[in-house]
Amino acid sequence: MPTHVVIGRGATASATALLLAEAGARVRVISRSGIGPHHPNIEPVAADAAETDALVPLLAGARTVFNTAAPAYHTWPQEIPRLFGAILESAAKVGADLVMLGNLYGYGPADIPVTEDTPQAATGPKGAVRAAMWRDAAAAHHAGRLRVTEVRAGEFLGAGAISAFTLMVQGQVLTGRPALVPQALDPRHSYTAITDAAATLVAVSRDDRAWGRAWHAPVMNVTLREVATRLAELAGVAPPRLEVMTDREVALLALTEPFWGEVFETYHLSHREFVADASAVRETFGIEASSLDDVLRTVIPHI
Repeated sequence: MPTHVVIGRGATASATALLLAEAGARVRVISRSGIGPHHPNIEPVAADAAETDALVPLLAGARTVFNTAAPAYHTWPQEIPRLFGAILESAAKVGADLVMLGNLYGYGPADIPVTEDTPQAATGPKGAVRAAMWRDAAAAHHAGRLRVTEVRAGEFLGAGAISAFTLMVQGQVLTGRPALVPQALDPRHSYTAITDAAATLVAVSRDDRAWGRAWHAPVMNVTLREVATRLAELAGVAPPRLEVMTDREVALLALTEPFWGEVFETYHLSHREFVADASAVRETFGIEASSLDDVLRTVIPHI
């Protein structure tokens, strides 16, 4: 059986590991906590993926390494280079392919749907570090050190997803409470189902056409209001009560919680229309976005 390594413990990491395991592969899941999904073909391991000396032995024999890890949101500029550098170097040392889970931050502001060919022109620290991750990986690929590809997802939806919607809107809608969000309600926004991101990660790892370039995961380009409204309808609860946070409210929260200070950088994603074109992954690998209804049903209790 081929061996794969998934680095990370989030919902996409777990979904990816399960897809691989259910196809008969042996999978090692590496995270600091050592927590992974339950399956006879999955081996959870506790380790710090930012430490190359510790990581290399754990990757030995792996055909593919899936990097889905990310440090705390407000520490990306400081921690991502060390974490990513260790994973890239370790995968190259053991001769494994590297599949990266990315996002749309690297593009910076854009007035048209972004494609994989849109320049990564972000100037903010989180977007810039995401763009640098891909530049370094692509350079290693073209230098022949290893094969690399990246899957760039939108904001996550679905069971286990961690995103602005799942943290600040989903629970409030299902329990009839008002939701105060740092995002405009009516511009279209790109959402990706956890299961679609995992399916794309696995698909690109198996296809020679995938290497040396990035791919957009399937996306649902809809508004926050539409997602919240449809969730309420499916759950049979009252229509959502949504309100946009003011800049002052965000700034006050940032005084005590570093996360809030980071949201200003991504206002081009959250306060104006910003959508991705995922036609390349559909046309090349046949992967379509899940329906919004199907994704939302996974988070409604007892449905």
